[in-house]
Amino acid sequence: MKPSHRVAALIGVAAILFSGCAGARADDSRQHCFFASEFQNWKAADDQTLYIRVSLHRYFRLDLAGACRSVKWPNAVLITKFRGSNAVCSALDWDLQVAQGVHDIPEACIVKQMTELTQAEADALPAKAKP
Repeated sequence: MKPSHRVAALIGVAAILFSGCAGARADDSRQHCFFASEFQNWKAADDQTLYIRVSLHRYFRLDLAGACRSVKWPNAVLITKFRGSNAVCSALDWDLQVAQGVHDIPEACIVKQMTELTQAEADALPAKAKP
């Protein structure tokens, strides 16, 4: 194969790989945002997983970076502070703390991942975990 043909072949392969990566990146970067004012309710499935309801029929799973034992307390209060704008689009937008009551010292809970559930996934949640 001539050097000029090799270069053309390499450019063709690179273009195919790049277009495939760009398409995958577009799907992965798709963000499911909501406004902080739409946040309605939450429940803890365990000490590392929270489910939240946004508006009437949207549900998200928040995976925490570590155990946050406070979320399983009977009278747990979720203290939410949203970073940046009023739009919540990723785990980085959350600043969560959980306290037993209003005057208790809150425990910081770091959100590692935020995932919007499909309607089928939300319907499949057990009643004790569905907000």
